[in-house]
Amino acid sequence: MQNIKIKLLGFLMIVGALSCNKTEEYSLGDLTAPSNINIVADIVGKSDVLPNGDGSGDVNFAVTADNALSYRLDYDASDAFNLVNLPSGKGSKKYTKLGTNTYTVTAVVYGRGGSSSTVTKDITVLSTFNPDPTIINNLTGGASKTWVVDKSVAGHFGVGPWNDGSVVPEWWSASVNEKVNCCNCFYTALFKFNKTAAGYTLDVSTPDGVFTKTGSLAGGLPGIPSSGDEGCYAYSGGSNAFSFGPSTTGIPASTPSTKTAIILAGSNTFIGYGSLLKEYEILELTASYMYLRVQGTETGNAWYLKLKAK
Repeated sequence: MQNIKIKLLGFLMIVGALSCNKTEEYSLGDLTAPSNINIVADIVGKSDVLPNGDGSGDVNFAVTADNALSYRLDYDASDAFNLVNLPSGKGSKKYTKLGTNTYTVTAVVYGRGGSSSTVTKDITVLSTFNPDPTIINNLTGGASKTWVVDKSVAGHFGVGPWNDGSVVPEWWSASVNEKVNCCNCFYTALFKFNKTAAGYTLDVSTPDGVFTKTGSLAGGLPGIPSSGDEGCYAYSGGSNAFSFGPSTTGIPASTPSTKTAIILAGSNTFIGYGSLLKEYEILELTASYMYLRVQGTETGNAWYLKLKAK
């Protein structure tokens, strides 16, 4: 029996040694990077008379390449680098910066084994925008009109995720008078919208300070401390120009949305809450009621504001 065990052990050792000598071979395939990349930018309305388009700002893109498996496109190098996945190599973009502007578009094309190639292309696009006259009249009264956050209605302030699939303040919504005890400056700040021969201006008056976060989240407002809790902070108010533009979100008009945005110039004005970016999409607007949606300085947040004419 002992001899049988020894022979069996020897046989297994021989098999093991032979197994170790067998080499596994793997192949990653052809790692040729994509080549002959081409970005085709079809500017809507482009013609000999309108070389930069019809003013809609709409551009349709098609990216082609040899040895390509997938495509990504960054539509504007002046913003943070943001590659959008284009499964078919096709995509579209509405450029909303008013006037004639040049944008650097970057395509990254991926091939086998993670190989990739990158090309850029400059395009020049015209964006013009004429808001509905009713919007102008309701906001400014034809000359000047002052608005305040409407503490008397539920949902006058709220927050949800910043994406086109969410169009309500699903994370939190203020109740009537919610901020009176902690931050009454939220309700006493005045926002005066003016229509002049030269354009549009916004005057902000804050007798009790501005309701905002601090530091880099304060929306660039001058004089706000570098640290501290959200609350009311001394702020002398300000005046600056604003313009109307097409809203850059993709939420539908049925949201509801007017598809029109108030775009503030400079950093010393705001509407309602200080910790916001400068494009306020007008969801609803009448002569006495305004409902806004705006991206927060914490850019994953969509903030909602309801104001009333004073």
